Amino acid sequence: MPMKALSSRNTLFAALLLAMPLALLARADAPPVSAPVGTPTEAPADKALINKANVTSLPAAPTTDQVTAAKLVYGLLSDSRYAYRPRPLDDALSADMYERYLESLDSGKQFFTAADIAKFNSFKLKLDDAFKAGRLDPAYAIFSTYRQRVEDRVAFARNLLKQDIFAFEGQDRFEYDREDAEWVADTAALDTLWKQSVRNDWLRLKLAGKKPDEIRKTLDKRYANLATSINELKGEDVFQTFVNAYANSIDPHTDYFTPRSADNFNVSMSLSLEGIGAVLQRQDDTVAIREIVPGGPAGNSGRLKPGDRVVAVGQGDSGAMEDVIGWRIDDVVAKIRGAKGTKVRLDVIPAEAGLDSKPSRVVLVRDKVRLEDQAAKSQIITIPAGNGAPEKRVGVIKLPGFYQDFEGRRRNNGDYASATRDVAKLLVKLREQNVDGVVLDLRNNGGGSLNEAIELTGLFIDQGPVVQVRESGGRVSVEGDSDTGIAWEGPVAVLINRGSASASEIFAGAIQDYGRGLVIGETSFGKGTVQNLHDLDRWPGGAQARFGQVKFTMAQFFRVSGSSTQNKGVVPDIAFPASVDASEFGESTYENALPWTRIAAVPHTRYGNFAPLLPRLETLHASRIASDREFQWWSQDVAEFRKERAEKSVSLNEAERRAERDRDDAKRKQRQTERLTFGLALDPLGDDADDGLQAGERDVAKDAAREKAAEDRPDPLLRESAAILADAVRLLGSDRKLSAQVLPTAREPGHWAD
Repeated sequence: MPMKALSSRNTLFAALLLAMPLALLARADAPPVSAPVGTPTEAPADKALINKANVTSLPAAPTTDQVTAAKLVYGLLSDSRYAYRPRPLDDALSADMYERYLESLDSGKQFFTAADIAKFNSFKLKLDDAFKAGRLDPAYAIFSTYRQRVEDRVAFARNLLKQDIFAFEGQDRFEYDREDAEWVADTAALDTLWKQSVRNDWLRLKLAGKKPDEIRKTLDKRYANLATSINELKGEDVFQTFVNAYANSIDPHTDYFTPRSADNFNVSMSLSLEGIGAVLQRQDDTVAIREIVPGGPAGNSGRLKPGDRVVAVGQGDSGAMEDVIGWRIDDVVAKIRGAKGTKVRLDVIPAEAGLDSKPSRVVLVRDKVRLEDQAAKSQIITIPAGNGAPEKRVGVIKLPGFYQDFEGRRRNNGDYASATRDVAKLLVKLREQNVDGVVLDLRNNGGGSLNEAIELTGLFIDQGPVVQVRESGGRVSVEGDSDTGIAWEGPVAVLINRGSASASEIFAGAIQDYGRGLVIGETSFGKGTVQNLHDLDRWPGGAQARFGQVKFTMAQFFRVSGSSTQNKGVVPDIAFPASVDASEFGESTYENALPWTRIAAVPHTRYGNFAPLLPRLETLHASRIASDREFQWWSQDVAEFRKERAEKSVSLNEAERRAERDRDDAKRKQRQTERLTFGLALDPLGDDADDGLQAGERDVAKDAAREKAAEDRPDPLLRESAAILADAVRLLGSDRKLSAQVLPTAREPGHWAD
């Protein structure tokens, strides 16, 4: 559904948070698919599901808990003792809320017309008063119209499938990026827009080799599911979206979580849950198993596999079996998860059997499951000898997020999940394998726990400040590593990209400020604010979670050099081509983001100064990538992607599109041939062409296997980062004068030279 993605954290143990994407929440839900004009929905539903019986009726008034929650959110975000930059909830903020609420529902401007917006405008300056009073009538009124418009559009799209409109010989184009477009004037204009969208969907499937009857069936289910997913939304969904229209108006990283959303975030931060250890996906009218988590109850039972469908769930030994066919994915997940040691009974239909087959009963005892696929992992890249230089072995640690099990740490559970603890263990293994250097891969690491960022930095420095935190009142505190000793004294590089944010930027910035290692890649996201997750149930009291949680900005962080990463990010020492334009993605794209600023630096050790080394590294880098086929292919693909993105539309001429597809197919095949010729690793997805399908329309087990295979694709950026680090080690080991300039101190860590 077109709701804004949320991100937050638990406030146990440390009060500070650097927001990270809720990746694991997506794993608990169906992968999104694109409906006409790009609206995300769940996997397709049967036509029979689209009827009034499946429409979740909205309440006439908010619940008592929602009224209380709204007032608590207002009290928190309007109080300067909590919010770093509080804004009064007045008419100006009401207008901002209004725009954000519309955007959260219809960001592609594909359902509402200008006439609808004109009617909604009466709410524009009234949302502030409604929110303070805990009223939801404006939100429900707009949403009710939205739901009706979705049904209208779906009916129109499905009717188009019966018409003879699928000749693709003209010069029509489909405008897929409508974020900056005006609201269309009327229904006729929407009809034109949707007609082109449906034709584009048809053309994609036709180019993939699908026959007309198959195309019609696929698209009919896809569009039907759009209405189903919107009809299934509940009052709590509308409430969360409305509250977030207010929260996001304060600043980009302030969000509201319902109790269920907060639980899912805690799973993402702790990398653990209590359940059966299976990733579920909505497919058609059922919930299917997409992946089995190794070591969990589902995997240990040996009775479940990817593709199996769960059709009923029962609690304990004798609880009633509840038919879950047609349920929302999160409702099914809530039934299957549960406390460690409790039983859950599942009625399961095997992947290879028809839905009318008799299900088998599987009884599992829930347990605590560690989500290892999101934890830190290591590998070794060998950089061959050349030009008289010896071979180098570079260890790589991929860290997807700065996770921590806050509850486990609070309880002093010795086995709690921690990014720093996991990296420390990997460093021990890499040391035992005699690697010459270590690359920390933080690409697309959106952050997480500030505490973890500080402690991770402490693995590479011997005591000292790591980050400065300025609170709303102006008080600046310095947070740092107080433990003596270093886990890794040798050469270090940090690989970042535009998706590296928050805690990643603290770590990369500290490594750079200390002169402890090289920073390689793209300029990072530019998020320099600190969030705290406040449990609203703390104030009214009570054991049951009723009111949700608020992630709000309560401080700004600064590097030990005094500079903020806010908006500007961390600039790498050795830069790769930008994969995404800074005007399209990053903190600087938020109109209400805090500005960049700086404060005074704090004293810190300077282990090295890599400036004298950088020109020689740049020369070696440029020479190497000039003949590195994988790196050149990546650069070409980035350039093509950015060019296509700038066009914001696509041709609906079949001959033109087929020629583009043929060129893409030939390019993939040629690259695979060259890989074989030159002894390069094959791309496991090198033969994959666009099948025209959306996530959830493919075979679940095969799609999951394809996702796993993608992890083994050639990674020229990672390999080149390792090569750059190897260059640095070689240069400093062979040139004493240069080494004395770069690493002037004799104190640890300084083992860069051979």
